[in-house]
Amino acid sequence: MHSPAPEAGPGQRERLILLGIAIVLAAAVLWLRGGLQPQAPLEALARRSPELSVALASGKPTLVEFYADWCEACRSMAPAMDAVETRSRDQLNVVLLNVDNPRWLPEVERYEVNGIPHLELFDGSGSPVGRAIGVRSRGELESLAQALINGQPLPALAGVGVTSSLAEGPAEGSPERSATTVSATQAGPRSHG
Repeated sequence: MHSPAPEAGPGQRERLILLGIAIVLAAAVLWLRGGLQPQAPLEALARRSPELSVALASGKPTLVEFYADWCEACRSMAPAMDAVETRSRDQLNVVLLNVDNPRWLPEVERYEVNGIPHLELFDGSGSPVGRAIGVRSRGELESLAQALINGQPLPALAGVGVTSSLAEGPAEGSPERSATTVSATQAGPRSHG
């Protein structure tokens, strides 16, 4: 004969209810934090981005984003940037440089980064063709990427500008290089003339 199943002792039912609540809460926290992904899109994209020197020498156009982990605007733009990188991986390099990493200080200074997100745009020969300052939508990022891939002019978007080489003016030290030219080319990104 079978003996009847033992009944739950005092407090056992409450413990089971608490265990169930704890499991539901843990699942909710996990869902809200993006599941079991070890990194958010920004960190994942940064980890798989190529070295800047390698990207610029690859023969493909390159989009460089200067970002910071604490930057909410950078984080909000990360899924769109990730989608553009995934879709255009064979035709475009996407490089992320963290402005808080001292390793990238020379690049931060060279490209006069004084706000993030800040994009630097390069053609297939590694020459700078423009920059974009501020948050970009997925559509804007895709249009910038397509212009780079197709070798077309950058789209006319707020905060997007074309860069030119300083070498196009008179050579440094030449008599044609006036004090006005020197002061204009030495002006910092926060200068307002």
